[in-house]
Amino acid sequence: MEIAAQPTSAHAGLFAKFDRLLGLTVEAAAAALVAAEVCLLGWGTAARYIFDAPLTWSDELATLLFVWLSMLGSVVALRRGEHMRLTAFVRGLSPARRARVDALALMLVCAVLAALLAPTWEHVDTHIISLTPVLEISESLREAALLVGIVLMLMTAIDKLVQNATLPQIAGSFAFVAAISGLLYLAMPVLETLGNYNLLLFFLVLVAFCMVIGTPIALSFILATIAYLHFTTTIPISIVPGRLSEGMSTMVLLAVPMFVLLGALIELAGLAQAMISFLVSLIGHLRGGLQYVLLGAMYLVSGISGAKAADMAAIAPALFPEMKKRGNRESDLVSLLSASAVMSETIPPSIVLITVGSVTGVSIAALFTGGLLPAVVGMIALCAVVFMQTRREDTSGAKKFSALTKLKLFAVAVPGLGLPIVIRTTVVEGVATATEVATIGVVYTVLVGLFFYRRFDWSRVYPILVDTASLSGAILLVVGAATGMAWALTQSGFSQQLVTVLANVPGGKVGFLAVSSVAFIVLGSVLEGVPAIVLFGPLLFPIARIMGVSEIHYAIVAVFSMGLGLFTPPFGVGFYLACAIGRVSPDSVIRDVWPHLGALAVALILIILLPWISIGFL
Repeated sequence: MEIAAQPTSAHAGLFAKFDRLLGLTVEAAAAALVAAEVCLLGWGTAARYIFDAPLTWSDELATLLFVWLSMLGSVVALRRGEHMRLTAFVRGLSPARRARVDALALMLVCAVLAALLAPTWEHVDTHIISLTPVLEISESLREAALLVGIVLMLMTAIDKLVQNATLPQIAGSFAFVAAISGLLYLAMPVLETLGNYNLLLFFLVLVAFCMVIGTPIALSFILATIAYLHFTTTIPISIVPGRLSEGMSTMVLLAVPMFVLLGALIELAGLAQAMISFLVSLIGHLRGGLQYVLLGAMYLVSGISGAKAADMAAIAPALFPEMKKRGNRESDLVSLLSASAVMSETIPPSIVLITVGSVTGVSIAALFTGGLLPAVVGMIALCAVVFMQTRREDTSGAKKFSALTKLKLFAVAVPGLGLPIVIRTTVVEGVATATEVATIGVVYTVLVGLFFYRRFDWSRVYPILVDTASLSGAILLVVGAATGMAWALTQSGFSQQLVTVLANVPGGKVGFLAVSSVAFIVLGSVLEGVPAIVLFGPLLFPIARIMGVSEIHYAIVAVFSMGLGLFTPPFGVGFYLACAIGRVSPDSVIRDVWPHLGALAVALILIILLPWISIGFL
């Protein structure tokens, strides 16, 4: 995730006021859409399962609102600096160089959004006469969200550029972008003769350059797609907004904001704290007991929030102080926190698993079932490391709980312990969809917080709604952008070439899985899970079927591998998130993270070699 941009400019005043007004307006609209989706989905679910009177129009309206939520959430994320991006390279630059690079990244954002304006207007215009099947309203009402979102993001990007950059930096960035565009225009006759070598130029070199300087991943994808189509093909750019809309309007992806909201409410209502307190009472007094509690707590709550940072932030503050009192090194604790997030990548209701199901057509219920045991294998591997590291831990001051106290804490934790079980069982058994069960979870959590734990700070609800919209917009814009980029790759014939290469990998199924796991580790360290799976899932999963590999097994290998990459230094952004949450310098943690990552690598090898771990309970 991106850290907020550094304010370096003296151009405050009018632009600052405009930015604040725009931000407050968009945030209010995005928060209202999150609340509206909860009400609409809750109403539709109740009508179907309680009153046996399904609302035929609810899904259609929910999809329309969902596209608006995705785009306005993207605007909020851009304003707050929360879009997914790679910061490993720009983090170490001097303030002066960082300011110039940030200005260039913002100029590229402005360029790609400006390039999308006319094609998006054309896309919306072509949908004016088309009517939705049930509500019979113009489809342009849904597609207009793209145009409004792009306009607002462009205004936000220009505003941030003017506020955070000097005039020479802005002029230099504009001249650089104009020069590159001119060179590509002059080189068009040559580019037309290169065939699929253009894929390396635009989807490797251009994307890598944009990401290295800190351009948001989603907009890097869109820029590469537009540039590739414009300079090397005769395909109209208006196809790009259509691919964006298609990628973001899949109904199953509506589970993303719902689970993000649910994760925040679990912490607000006290469910997470109750679960941790109960686990501490059981094993907290043992050597390494609190480390085992951390692993167990991550297993229980992981995946519900939709953000690994939220999972880690809900658990670490409750355990780290006591762990430090026992003499544990901060670097070891942060290493374990980072590794526990990898271990829990396949635990449902993982947003990445939902994305896999959305883009590949694999059963989400089967993915949820298949993801539980691989996470156990990862947890066992980490427990072995914890056992070795805590053999000499001093537990003389550890508090021991009586049986009666444990029973009381269990009774208090029952609502929290029951929620993950209800969510996973309901989806796996087909009682409700992933989207519906998230809404049920939201209502359940609110009621438990109000009437059972009696702690529900209403003043925090609005910020939570805004945060939900921002994180969801950042995720879903990546999904839409990667969908467009994957479409361009497919149209080029790259997918057929990829099939030919991977089908001939030595070692058959095992060789294919090994190569795929290495590829997804690299992709996970650079792209994170959602964009990587949206971009390469449609290309690689058909190859897995051809190779005779179970799609569930392949999905688990891919997701676990991407998690390993996400939390592996020096590029894995998840590693730096864990360091930030633990308030420890990454330099001191890097030396101690390798035993945990090594244990997870062993777990990944076992998952690859033993398909039963992934598909044994299907």
